[in-house]
Amino acid sequence: MPSPVKIIVVGAGSRGETYTDYAFTHPERMQVVGVADPRLFARTKLQKHHKIADENTFDDWRSVVEREKFADAVFICTPDRLHKDPAVAFAKKGYHILLEKPMAVTLEDCTEITEACIQSGVILAVCHVLRYDPVITKIKTLIDSGAIGDLIHIQHFEPVGFYHFAHSFVRGNWRNEAESSFALLAKSCHDLDLINRWAGGRRCLKVSSFGSLSHFRKENKPPGAANRCLDCSVESDCPYSAKKIYLDRVKRGLVRWPVSVVCPNSLPDIESVTEALKTGPYGRCVYECDNDVCSNQVVNMEFERGLTASFTMVAFTEEICERKTTICGSRGELTYSEKEINVFDFLTQITTKHVVQYNVPESFNKGGHGVADYHLVDAFISAVANEDPLLIQSGPKEVLASHRLVFEAERARLENRVVLCATD
Repeated sequence: MPSPVKIIVVGAGSRGETYTDYAFTHPERMQVVGVADPRLFARTKLQKHHKIADENTFDDWRSVVEREKFADAVFICTPDRLHKDPAVAFAKKGYHILLEKPMAVTLEDCTEITEACIQSGVILAVCHVLRYDPVITKIKTLIDSGAIGDLIHIQHFEPVGFYHFAHSFVRGNWRNEAESSFALLAKSCHDLDLINRWAGGRRCLKVSSFGSLSHFRKENKPPGAANRCLDCSVESDCPYSAKKIYLDRVKRGLVRWPVSVVCPNSLPDIESVTEALKTGPYGRCVYECDNDVCSNQVVNMEFERGLTASFTMVAFTEEICERKTTICGSRGELTYSEKEINVFDFLTQITTKHVVQYNVPESFNKGGHGVADYHLVDAFISAVANEDPLLIQSGPKEVLASHRLVFEAERARLENRVVLCATD
């Protein structure tokens, strides 16, 4: 048996933990040998889980780079604004890179990462995990097979979910553009990447976009509401109550996301979550936060050969990230919703349902995009083990192109105009 691919984790938060779970399922394929994180609790937790030696445990990724290379690859799961420097440094050191999305928060930084990886000859896999969902893969296969003829229009919808948005984009790490990035980049670069992929190499020619921050504003704070949910006399009438989103889940024994990220320095239980809501960001009234990112946004695109596409992201939905897609072709229509693909053939007027099997370990099959997470890491480990970058679904140039589309869409929104896309 070949030796397992050795991994260093930079950023031991929720994403870092999730990706490294692959090592428990396939210890013969992957071994976590190092961790770097300034947070003692997160760093120690990952160290204990993977039995990482003390000398390979760091509070700063720069200390890893200063060492002789002692692994094959690095998982970079730091906050969005802290992607570029470690990505460039580890690429120059010769480490293959699994990089959490978005690549970086400016196009210039994304370009620098891409160039560093190409020049160093290392594999770069950006965590556009939806590409690796078996259903999404099947959609691409059906398009390429000609099942609906020539592509005419793509309509794609992302329902973020009312409490998911309140958690991540009002109270949480992605609430404020200056501290993280704009919502289209932080949340929906997945989706523009999918549209770009389904377009099949056609270049986007122009883009427009509209959106704003709706509802989660100080002027919408209910009369009598407090600044924190635990002190609030009208909390029971608020769907965004932190007591409902976090404490009620803990009482039912549900301590996975979003509860799992509320207590950065301890495991979640009634006492620790209560204390976190008293003092931390997740206990704040949603109408008294420093959030400024869009809660609803539409993007319209025109690609080469007349293909048009429309994307909508909205916070205020029951469903959480259960994307819905309609793709219209010259010979048929493909619809995707709730993990089901249907293709209607214009000639026969018959609808064919395509069922995709999810064969992944139970630890990765618990909702969200866990199935896709598994296939992403599996593909990356295979690419590194076989020294074959074609085993991942997007190379550096393709992923840079889809990021460029996101930046141009946001520029169109901010400048209130149609943006002609760059040709390079």
